This record gives sequence, C-alpha cells and structure tokens, in this order.
Amino acid sequence: MSRAVAARAFLALVVLGVCGWLVATRPPKLGLDLRGGTQIVLETKDGELNQANRATTDQTLEVLRRRVDELGVTEPTLIRAGDRRIIVELPGVSDPATAVAVIGKTAQLTFHPVLAAETGADRVLPDESGRRLPLGPVELAGQRIDDANAVIGELGGWEVVVKFADSRAERDWQRLSAKLACAPLGDPTRRLAIVLDDRVLSSPEMGAEAVCDVGYSGDSMRITGRFTAAEAKDLALLIRAGALPVPVEIVEQRTVGPTLGRAAIDASTWAALIGVAATMLFIAGVYRIAGGLAAVALASYGLVSYAALLALGATLTLPGLAGFVLAIGMAIDANVLVFERAREEFAGGRRSLLRATERGFGRAMSAIADSNITTLLAAALLFLFASGPVRGFGVTLSVGVLASMFTALIVTRLLLEVALRRRWLSRRPAWSGLGHAGWVRRAIERRQPALISRGRLWLAVSTVAVILAVAGIASRGLNLGVEFTGGRMVEYTTTQPLSTDAARAAVESTGLPHAVVNESGDGNVSVRAGRFDDDTERRVRAALAEAAAGTATPVRDELIGPSLGAELRRNAAVALTVALAAQLLYLTVRFQWRWSAAAVLAMLHDVILVIGVFAWLGRPVDGVFLAALLTVIGYSVNDTVVVFDRFRELVRGKPRRRDIAELANRACLQTIPRTVNTGLGAVFILGALAVLGSGSLVDFAVALLVGVGVGTYSSVFLATPLAVRFQPGTARR
Repeated sequence: MSRAVAARAFLALVVLGVCGWLVATRPPKLGLDLRGGTQIVLETKDGELNQANRATTDQTLEVLRRRVDELGVTEPTLIRAGDRRIIVELPGVSDPATAVAVIGKTAQLTFHPVLAAETGADRVLPDESGRRLPLGPVELAGQRIDDANAVIGELGGWEVVVKFADSRAERDWQRLSAKLACAPLGDPTRRLAIVLDDRVLSSPEMGAEAVCDVGYSGDSMRITGRFTAAEAKDLALLIRAGALPVPVEIVEQRTVGPTLGRAAIDASTWAALIGVAATMLFIAGVYRIAGGLAAVALASYGLVSYAALLALGATLTLPGLAGFVLAIGMAIDANVLVFERAREEFAGGRRSLLRATERGFGRAMSAIADSNITTLLAAALLFLFASGPVRGFGVTLSVGVLASMFTALIVTRLLLEVALRRRWLSRRPAWSGLGHAGWVRRAIERRQPALISRGRLWLAVSTVAVILAVAGIASRGLNLGVEFTGGRMVEYTTTQPLSTDAARAAVESTGLPHAVVNESGDGNVSVRAGRFDDDTERRVRAALAEAAAGTATPVRDELIGPSLGAELRRNAAVALTVALAAQLLYLTVRFQWRWSAAAVLAMLHDVILVIGVFAWLGRPVDGVFLAALLTVIGYSVNDTVVVFDRFRELVRGKPRRRDIAELANRACLQTIPRTVNTGLGAVFILGALAVLGSGSLVDFAVALLVGVGVGTYSSVFLATPLAVRFQPGTARR
C-alpha cells in the first residue's frame, strides 16, 4: 500500500469514526412539523424610547428572530398576531422555562450618566456592588450599536467590545465621554452606567486618558466588569442580536404538536428510501463495480453530512430532510465526473485501469473544484448576509458540498484504488464499469450532432420560454403562501380530541390544502392559512365538528403577519445579489468575463422558468419553494461550470479561434454523459418524492424536477451558445 493510499485510509477512518460517534450519542433535534415544540405569545409594551404599534412590533419580531437563531439552523416560527402580539414557536424545546428566559429578555441596553445625588435622578439602580446609583436620562441607546464581541482584556479579565452603527453614534459617544471626563478622578459623576433591562451591567469611570471636552474617539467602546467568560459571551450575543425597540411581556405559553401527521411522515420516509435505493441501483448499474463502490461512498456521505448537522445543532424539518436526501442524489456528481474521465483515459490507450482512474481523478479535479467553489461562495454569502431559514440553507448547503467532496475524493478513491489493485479485476476491465463507454457516449460518438451550429434556434427557444414564464407571472400572479403574505390563525376546541391527520384531512376538504394544522394546548386544533375568510372559517368549523362527531368552537381568532417578514426577504434578496456578483467575479477569474456572463444569464433563465411554471400551475410559493429555488441556482451554475471547464481545456493552447464553435460543440458532447447520469440520479429521488410524498414535499419535488430539467438544457443549449456568441471574432451563425 502506497503512502498516499494509507493517508487516505487513515483520514477516512478518523472522519467516519467521529461521525459515527456523533450519530450514536447525539439525538436529532426535530422541527415543528415532525415533533412540535413550545409556543410563547409575547405582547409589546410602550417603552421609554418608542411606543408599541405594528411597526415596532415587526421590528421586535426581527430582533427576536436573530436572537433565537443566529446560525439559521434552529428553524423557529415567528409571526405577528394583530398589532402588538408576537407568536414564537420553538421546535423540540424540552425546557420552556429556558426558552422564556432567552426570548423574554427585552435587551433594552441604555447608557446613563451617573449623578451626584438621587434628587432629580431619572432612576436609581444598584450598581455591580449593590450600592444605590442615581442615573441621569438616556444618552445613548442600544439600537445605535452594530456589533459586540466578548474578548479578553489587557489585564486578563473578560470584556465586551461594542462597535457603533454609524458616525452619529460615534460622535454622541465622544460627546458623552468628553462631558463626563470633566469631573475629577474619583468623582461619581465621572462614571457611566451601562444598563440592560433595568440592571446595571457596569459603571466604569472614565480613565485618566479621557480629557475634558475631548473624551474617547473611535468606532467602538469597551464594557468592563467582573464578567465570567459565559456572562461576557451571553451579553455580547444579546447586544449583537439587537436591542428590542420596545419591551415585551409573556402573556401565554403552551406546547404545540407536530404540523404533520404520522401518515404524511411515513409516506415521505418511504419516498425518500425508495428514491435513494433507486439512485444507488442506477449508479451501480451504469458503472458496475465502480458504481457499487460509489454507492457505498454515498452512504458515508449521508453519515458525514448528517453528523455535521447534529454537531451544529441543526433542527431537522421534513423539507430539510428531503433536501438532505436530494443531496445524496446530487452528490454522485463528483463520482460521475471522475468515472467518465477514467473511461476516456482508458479508451485513449491507457493499458492500466488503475492508472486511467488516477488520471481520471486528476483531470476531473478542475471541474470538481470550480463547481464546488462557486457553490461554497454562494453558501458563505447567504450565511453572512441573509437571516433565518435562508441563512440556514447556506449552512446546510456548505455541509453538503464539503461532505460530497470528502466522500468522492477520499472514500470513493480509496475504495477504487484498493479494488483496482486486485489482479482478477485488472484483467477484466469491463467488470469495473470504467473499461468501456456508456450507451450515451456511444450514441453521441455515432451521430456527432452539431448542437452549437443551431445556436440561434436554441436561443429562440429559450427566449420564447422566458416570455411564456413572464406572461404567467404577470397574468396569473404568484400564489404566495402564508409565510410571505400573513393571514389568519383560528384555534378550535372540539367535542372529541382529533388526531393531526384527521384534523388536516377535514381542513383540506374545505379548500385549504396548504394550511398549517397542528394540536395546540390541551387537545385544541390550530389552523393557520393565508386565504382564510369568514366563509372558509365556517366551512372549517363545520368540517372539524363533523370529524369530531360533535362541535368545534373557536377559542382564538387572530390576523397574523408573515413569518418571512420584510427584513428577512430584504436580507435574502441582498444575499442572493451579492452571491451572484461573487460567482460572476470568480467565474471571470477562472474563465473569462464573457463566459461568466453567459453562465449567470443561463442561471437567471432557469430561475425565471421555474417561477413561471409555478405561476401557471398556481402552486404555492412559500419557504419550501424558496429552498428549492436556491437549490436550482446551485445546480444550474454547477452544471454550466462543468461544460465550461471542458470548453476551456479544449480551447487552451489553440492558436486559432475561428473554430471556437466546433470546440464548444465538442465540449458539450463530451460532458453530456456526465450531465445525463447526474441528472438521472437526482430525478429518481425527486420522482419518488413527487409521487409518494405528501404536502409541501410534492411542491418541493416539482420545483426541483423543473429546475433540473431546465438546468440541464440551459448548460448545453443556452450558456454555451451564449459564450460562443460573446466571443470576439466568432462568426455569427
């Protein structure tokens, strides 16, 4: 065994061992749809700086969202009910008191000058040592803060470094510190009280370096005190998450059941299992022994990525698990790239199957790196700039990409190297699956179709498709789900307790197929939907009464705002824009700007077509659809990069550019086998989810089936012809 093989074996054993330990010792955190959780109802109150109304309640909701889920992997639900109430649902919380302690903190961070006497004081609070401290009015509020981090100070104690949001806040801090510094050292009025929720965190005295009428300058300040590491980090988190514009009061707390019934969960589980099994059988059938080893590597991919999500503390929802299962199908991409390259190398005269496979890994590395780096760029920027579930998508996408690269480049390669060193297999290359061309490649080699010569036709087809999609969006509009539009939530008490399955079936029969239905409190039924007028409510009440063989009585009826609020939608749009710009820049560096522009235009084409299909079909556009659309973006760019990588390889070193179209055509033909096999691997899983799945999973699968189809088409018939047409000096034909 060579040193490289031994190193790969050691790395694989260590990683898989750690992942196995994580899976065995850490129970998964299941989402509201699978397990239920805790529901807390908050009511905003008038504060010193703002009054409680719809606007400040919406601002408070977004701050709470950041506080509850900094990483975006907890999947909480937060919605505004009426003008002053916020409903927070936390999945799988076993200790509601802990949730209340975190969410209930108002984080009203304020900065006050310390007065000489209690007479005329704005308030009197005990300081860190318990002595009464008379405070002046608020001079600086927590809303003016941009960031906060716990650090170890120069003297070894923990401090919190607070960064101001803008130059105005910096000037106010300098003005305040300059005023306080005019008092002599040791005078109480030289102190500044930092107050969080009516508790003095710290009341430091301005240091001797602070000069009267000069104070401190700069974009940050330090909060000092006798903090432990945990206290400093908790304080930094609260400040960083944001101070609430107004105080909140907990008015109700209860447990809620899962929003999906056992039948829906079981059906979706079987769909996922069947899809994964079909994908593994497919790759084993196409690539024989190499495909069977890749199927084993896919199982290790599932272990690694699942363990990573457990380590991050991610909450697993049914759509999230479906995306995880889909990633298994799409993780075959790197394997297929290597296998097809190995087939080419062996057919090109490489006598040793092992040598051809090693060359295949080397030649495929560029395409694997470029396609995965573009995806990781997008995922990182989604995490940095977005919030809520969009940020969570960036986390899980990064996990999937890194896990797939590990399994393809380490596990699959290790298994192949061990197998191909067996003499009986080296003498029978056809058994390996790498010693012959597949049927797709053989068909292409027989016909040699001139795809790029019909570039105008493909561009015309794409233009017509985009026009039809835009027409559907303009004429029929988008069926925005309750997560985007808000709606109504009604809670019923029934004569006999209803199971979630029975309640959902009754609600769906009234024309609300996408309503959120779950058990709430002591056997009540909660129904949340967008188009939920009074007539529909009466039908729902009657259907629930019939299902319960008695009566159904509303006990709570509230108008609710969107759970994907304006700030989250704005952050998602900013994140996507920045991600696209970063991908454009990276592709420009790796290829050239004309090709990167073609790739981005093809991706926009795919997105518009998916949205257009949903508009024409009237299917709901909700958070699940948003996750599917983000997946389509990643798949589209990934597919195009693979074609462009081969295009670049063929163009490199060619002195003449007049035959660029012929080289582009050859690049498409050489990568079509990989495109077909990768696409089919995903289609097996998506087809199973679409046919056998339930509820929102069907919409998820439909969106991705459309996305995989148009992404495969656009990489060959749109992105490549555009790259040729954008090339200077290329003949137009």
